[in-house]
Amino acid sequence: MSNPTNPNINQRSTPQWALYQRELFWAPNEGRHPPFNTNPDKLRETARERLSQAGWHYASCNAGLSWTHYANRQAFFRHQIIPRMLVDTTGRDTATTIFGHRVAAPIGFAPIGINRIYHATGELSPAKVAGELGLLYCLSSAGSYSIEDVAAVNGETGVRFFQLYWSPDDAVALSMLKRAADNGFTACMLTTDTWQLGWRHDDVERGNYAFYHEHGAGDLGLQDPAFLQRLDELKLDASDPKDNKRVGAEWIDGHIWHGQSFSWDRIPWLMENWKKLSGGKPFCLKGIQSVADAKKAVEIGVDGIVVSNHAGRQVDGAIASLDALEKIAEAVGDKTYIMYDSGIRGSADVFKALALGAKFVFVGRLWVYALGSGGEEGVRHVMKGLLADFDILMNVAGYPDLKEINRDALDSLPKGAYFPSTMEIA
Repeated sequence: MSNPTNPNINQRSTPQWALYQRELFWAPNEGRHPPFNTNPDKLRETARERLSQAGWHYASCNAGLSWTHYANRQAFFRHQIIPRMLVDTTGRDTATTIFGHRVAAPIGFAPIGINRIYHATGELSPAKVAGELGLLYCLSSAGSYSIEDVAAVNGETGVRFFQLYWSPDDAVALSMLKRAADNGFTACMLTTDTWQLGWRHDDVERGNYAFYHEHGAGDLGLQDPAFLQRLDELKLDASDPKDNKRVGAEWIDGHIWHGQSFSWDRIPWLMENWKKLSGGKPFCLKGIQSVADAKKAVEIGVDGIVVSNHAGRQVDGAIASLDALEKIAEAVGDKTYIMYDSGIRGSADVFKALALGAKFVFVGRLWVYALGSGGEEGVRHVMKGLLADFDILMNVAGYPDLKEINRDALDSLPKGAYFPSTMEIA
């Protein structure tokens, strides 16, 4: 296995993630074993076994008949990596920068809400692991734990973004942004595709909406001064168990997934206020899928966009996010910072998204399934595994520099019809 004193170790600015493979190969000699198999299909099954039924359905379900989810995964299959032999990879490094912040890899934690339904530690586990590994963490405004507590565990040196579901109550929206800015969140990411949840059959059948039930509003809402003022006006007591479900409904229905859409003409107001509160930190849009929208985002001056279809959880029968990325990168790749989200399951997927024009890639379901399967240890294991996988890929495929991962690194088949070979695609 890889020599633990190999020369690459001293020529890079990050840990040699590939050595995690050696550590796990040696582990049985010391009576140690990983918490689960990191193969995404097997991890998905582990999560199904260990999560509550409600947690499993919320983590795994997609909009409608899951066609967008299938399209996301199938799109990766038509792009194939071209390995390069006899390339000196001694100096390879996974480190990169995002908006001036150095991170250990072009891989981050996607914003995902209500993590407490997956594990009692909720957002605290992924935020802590992200800080430890030097990865970007993005907190969802639909989270279970407070902005302040998540920032504390992410650490003083942690690079963290705040994802906003835009409340139609300006006071609440600005209060969330102020809290994020005051607690070291270095960018705001507005989600544009989820004014309300898509139709998800399994969740609907079981009334599976945590905010209406025991979870309630969660600490992120319950520690917001503007929201607490609204509760006072409604004569609701957040500390009274009999008001818990009504408080949860007021938070989610009034300020997160409220069904009220916003349009382009309001973006400058939100962007201006975020920059005023944060001292000029970046403002990004998440959910961009068309070239026209990407050009509009550039025109109004946003700092970055996330090409994403919410992992197939919002619009059924939509285009694959990876196909959208290819077109968007060609149109505006030199004009804005492009990030990617939706369907990432392994290092080859990360590589392909980077090659097609993304500068940074977010993973979601991988760490959610890991959180539900093994808590903090599970999240650490799956993310260290993904980093090792990516480091090894750079080594054996002959791409020691992230800048060399471009369109020339892929051989792409013609775009065809998407017919999943199985209904069980992780």
